[in-house]
Amino acid sequence: MTRLTEAFVRSAAYERRFLAKNPWDLAMIVWIPLATVLLIWWIFSQTQITDLPIGVIDQDHSPMANTLTRYLEASPDITIANFYSSPAAAKDAILQRDIYALVIIPEDFSRNILSSKPAPIILQVNAQYGTHSGIIQKSVQSVAGTLSAGVEIQRFIKQGMAPSQAAIAYSPISIQRTSLFNATTNYQQFLASTVIPALLHILAMVIGATTIGRELRDKRLGRWYRFIDNKRNDLSPIENDTLNVNKVNNKQAATNIISLKKSSLSVLGFGLAGKYCWPTLAFSLWAVLALWLATLQDSIAISSLLATYIGLVLLMVLSFWLGAIFTLASFSLRAGLSATGFISAPSYAFAGVTFPYIAISEGAQHWSDVLPLTHYLKLHIAQLQMHAPIAISLPIVYSLALATMVTMLLTALLTKRALHHPERWGAR
Repeated sequence: MTRLTEAFVRSAAYERRFLAKNPWDLAMIVWIPLATVLLIWWIFSQTQITDLPIGVIDQDHSPMANTLTRYLEASPDITIANFYSSPAAAKDAILQRDIYALVIIPEDFSRNILSSKPAPIILQVNAQYGTHSGIIQKSVQSVAGTLSAGVEIQRFIKQGMAPSQAAIAYSPISIQRTSLFNATTNYQQFLASTVIPALLHILAMVIGATTIGRELRDKRLGRWYRFIDNKRNDLSPIENDTLNVNKVNNKQAATNIISLKKSSLSVLGFGLAGKYCWPTLAFSLWAVLALWLATLQDSIAISSLLATYIGLVLLMVLSFWLGAIFTLASFSLRAGLSATGFISAPSYAFAGVTFPYIAISEGAQHWSDVLPLTHYLKLHIAQLQMHAPIAISLPIVYSLALATMVTMLLTALLTKRALHHPERWGAR
C-alpha cells in the first residue's frame, strides 16, 4: 500500500511540475473550463425568448388590420420590427436576419370578416431556425385565434346571445394545459444547465488524450514512473526535461523501459491516477460551480444534488480515461484527439435533450445508449429539473462508477502494452 501511495504522490508531483512549466496545459485545466461555464451561463442569462422580430405587410389598411397589428405587437414573444411595402423588401430582411417571419394582411381582410367569409392572414416564417419558428408560429396563431374569437363573439352578441353563452358557443371544447416541469419555459434551465456538462465532457476527453498523448509524442512515456521505481526522493531531473526528443539519452531511455516493463498494473494505475489528479480536482470544482448555477433559483433535495454531483464528477473522470484509452490504443496523440472529437462533440445531439430520443433511428438510439453523456443527462434532468425520486437515478450513478473503474483498468493495461513497444512512440 505504501508503494501505491508513493506512485500516486510522485506521479502527481511530476504532473504538477509539468503544469507549472506549461501555461497552456494549465489553462486547459483551469481557465478554459471556467470561462466555458461562465460564458454559457451568461449567454443564457435571458431565461426566456422574447421580442423575436417579424415584419408586416398591411395591404388592407383597415381598422381591423390595425387591431391585428396591435395584437401582434402586444404579444410578449414577438415584436414588429418593420412594415414593408413589398414582398421583395421583406425577403431581403429575412435573408439578412433582420426579421424571422413575415405576416401579410390581404387587402380584402376586413371586407371578408364583415361579409362572414374566411379571412386568412399569411404567415411566412424562416423555418431554418426551429426554435424561432415554433415560437413565432405559436404567437401568431394565438393572436389570430384571439382576434377571431372576439369577432365571432361580437357577432353572436349582436344576434341576441348572452356574452357567456357566446363564448361557449364559439369554443365549446377548451384545453386545460398544465406544464409539469419547467413551467416558465426557462431556457437557462432547459439548455444552459445541460450544455455546460456537455462542454466539460468534451474538454475532459481532450485533456485525457493530451495528458498521456504528449508523452507518447515526445517519447517520454512513463518517465514519471522512473522516479517511483528507483525510489528516488529527488525530482530535480524533471526540471531538466525537454520536449526536444533529440536530447533524450537512448541508453537511459532503454534502461527506463526495462524497468517500466516490470511494473505492476496496480502501481501503473495509481501512477496514472496521480497524473490525472489535478484535472480531476479542477473539474470537481467546475462541477460544483455548474450545479450551483443550475440550482441557484430552485430548491433541490440534498440527496438529489449529491447524486447529480457524484454523477458529474464520475462523468469527468470517465472522460479522462476514455481520452487516454483512444490515444494509447492508437499510439498517436492526433488519432486520440480525433477519436475524442468524433465521440464527444456530437454526443449532446444524441442525448435526447434538444431532439426526442424516441424520434431518432434505431441505430442512433444504440449509439446514444453507448455515450456516457446520455446517461448523465438523464440523471441531471431527472433530479434537478423533474425532482424525481433518488432511487430512479441511482442505477446511473452505479453504472458510471463501474464504467470508470473498467476504463481505468483498461488504461493501465494499454499503458503497459505501450511500454513494451517504444518503437511506436513519437507518432504525431
